[in-house]
Amino acid sequence: MKYSAPRGTKDILPTESRMWQIVEDKFAEVCRRFGYQEIRTPTFEQTDLFARGVGDSTDVVQKEMYNFEDKSGRPLTLRPEGTAGVARAYIEHGLASMPSPLKLYYNISAFRYEKMQKGRYREFHQLGCECFGSEDATADAELISLLRIFFIELGMSHFNLEINSIGCPECRPQYRAALQDFLRPLLPELCEDCQSRFETNPLRILDCKNDHCHNLTQDAPSPLEYLCPDCQEHWDQLRQLLDNYEIPYKINPRLVRGLDYYTKTVFEFVSDAVGSQGTICGGGRYDGLVELLNGPHTPGVGFALGFERLLLELENQGVEFISYAAPDIFLACLPEYRVFANSFCYRLRSAGIYAEADTSGRSFKSQMKQANRLGAKYLMVIGEDEVDSGSGMIKRMSDGEEFKMSFEELVQFLLTGN
Repeated sequence: MKYSAPRGTKDILPTESRMWQIVEDKFAEVCRRFGYQEIRTPTFEQTDLFARGVGDSTDVVQKEMYNFEDKSGRPLTLRPEGTAGVARAYIEHGLASMPSPLKLYYNISAFRYEKMQKGRYREFHQLGCECFGSEDATADAELISLLRIFFIELGMSHFNLEINSIGCPECRPQYRAALQDFLRPLLPELCEDCQSRFETNPLRILDCKNDHCHNLTQDAPSPLEYLCPDCQEHWDQLRQLLDNYEIPYKINPRLVRGLDYYTKTVFEFVSDAVGSQGTICGGGRYDGLVELLNGPHTPGVGFALGFERLLLELENQGVEFISYAAPDIFLACLPEYRVFANSFCYRLRSAGIYAEADTSGRSFKSQMKQANRLGAKYLMVIGEDEVDSGSGMIKRMSDGEEFKMSFEELVQFLLTGN
């Protein structure tokens, strides 16, 4: 029987993993620059955590979750997103006692049973941040600025920020009623999904990807028209902060996001590159989520970024990364000096240098070809003279220039790059 990866999953091969590492390292570095600390949560959680936290009327909970029972009959779910699990950990471990606001980031795999397309898998990966403990719009603007810096430092240039406010439990009922009044005459013409959302989650109708539904709801009322004084103040503060940061943005009154826990701020970064379409990442504020999960009242704001979608966007925008790390030096040798060459290779590696030597019994000619295939920056041939003298000729592979140095000098030369 020939085995293959399960449908909706993907192997990340060595030719790709270097790019993943570069993006992951940059994300972690930018997060730490903003004071965010890493959190790691379990791959599966109690099913009810997502039903309550994500919302039992969402497509994620109704259609896409991987649910199962363990051998004791406990209902469990492979996580479909990261925020609910982080909020659960915040409550369970009493993280509210830590200095506030508590700023956390994560790098996870997640699982949703959905229709596959380019850049979308059933096992996918997310980068995300969650900030607990601040009601101020400054926390929202800080997260948006973190993302903008991350994208720019990756080399992206074609992206736009869209923002909206969807209010809070105080003012959203008025907007919900006004939206339902607008939608009611249109119900027979809306798609089946939108019809089912009319009573449970009418805001999601504005997010429908069906072109016909989108056109029918073009003149729907805006949530910005129904904000209470507190939400209006928060909205005004966010826009003022973004203006002060000189971060360009577009107000999109149809932007609602897909999960139930959002309040006030919602935002997305959207590609404007030729040949791209759709959201690169999205997030917003969720001031009631921790309390909904039986924790203390804790305001929060966060975002999630699909890793596979980001890599596609980087590729489409022409951002290139070195697909592998090239050795600093390759040590080629005759068979009788393999032990010495590999011993010296170990010494170089112990000093922090990426060195390679033959471990397969290749001929000298084949070793030279291997050095070229690996893209080694320098080449050193180990023979009788080199062993006896403790020095040898170093060849710079980029231009063929050769120079002699002792083994001790070579270590310092490779460490300093000159």
